[in-house]
Amino acid sequence: MAPSRGPLPLARTLHVTLDGHKGPVNVARYAKGSAKYILTGGQDRTVRLWNASLGTEIKAFNAHGYEVLSIAVAHDNAKFVSSGGDRSVFIWDVTSGTTTRRLPGHMGKINAVEFNEDASIVASGSFDSTVRLWDLRAQSRSPIQILEEARDAIQTIHIESTSITTGSVDGHVRTYDLRKGELRSDYIGHPVTAVVPTQDSQTFLVTTLDSHIRLIDATNGKMLNDFIGHTNSSYRCRACFGLGEATVVCGDEDGMVWAWDLLDAKLLQPNPPPKVHSKVITWTEHHPSDAGEMITSSADGTCKVWRLNT
Repeated sequence: MAPSRGPLPLARTLHVTLDGHKGPVNVARYAKGSAKYILTGGQDRTVRLWNASLGTEIKAFNAHGYEVLSIAVAHDNAKFVSSGGDRSVFIWDVTSGTTTRRLPGHMGKINAVEFNEDASIVASGSFDSTVRLWDLRAQSRSPIQILEEARDAIQTIHIESTSITTGSVDGHVRTYDLRKGELRSDYIGHPVTAVVPTQDSQTFLVTTLDSHIRLIDATNGKMLNDFIGHTNSSYRCRACFGLGEATVVCGDEDGMVWAWDLLDAKLLQPNPPPKVHSKVITWTEHHPSDAGEMITSSADGTCKVWRLNT
């Protein structure tokens, strides 16, 4: 198998295991750029910063009173945002390890947070079915806009320069065009837990709780491909694009990491893949610039860094 086609852990080797959380790891995010650092958030109410090369923990961020469900890193890596059961958005300064702002307002746990490109705006999506937009340059702690179209919990958000895309348990992917003030709603038919766009934003992956991952055309909402074989019916298992966006990769509820060819949706070998976590894999993310690296986090309490075999 050619290295450019197979970003499975069996095509890669386990580089390090990040093992410091007490309980499930719900989210794992790379820092921006060359990204030698990883942030993880867990049920133990902590966010932890790791050196991905050495596998060592650098710092623990302690302020949440409930489990951490989402993390987003600013473009300059100087700050990050986190959310979870607290019903507030936490803005952190990385160097000091302290929160600089806490933004209350949601009526339920916050499943997703994301920055815009220059980290001046934060979007938060909640169990209360709303998305709230916060201007970090303003003194006010009130949101500048509330998106209330969803009929069930918001599970995922992606922000572009002129649009916001959300995924909800109500089965819809909603794209808000901020310039035109228009909304397009694509009905997937099953609870949506993750939406991940390609770099050119022309298509996006939609992970749903029917053991399907769909490739959707961002311009018209048509399904271009359907990826199946994995087990995902109860938990958020975020899928992502693999090396060069030629493949799709996702961990599942059985602790396996699956990979498909993007063009023909064919499962890559080995099929089935080996079990690499003892519990559900909650998050899969490819390194932002290193083609040979990706991470998986799991309810087994670990985050694993995988490197391409050479």
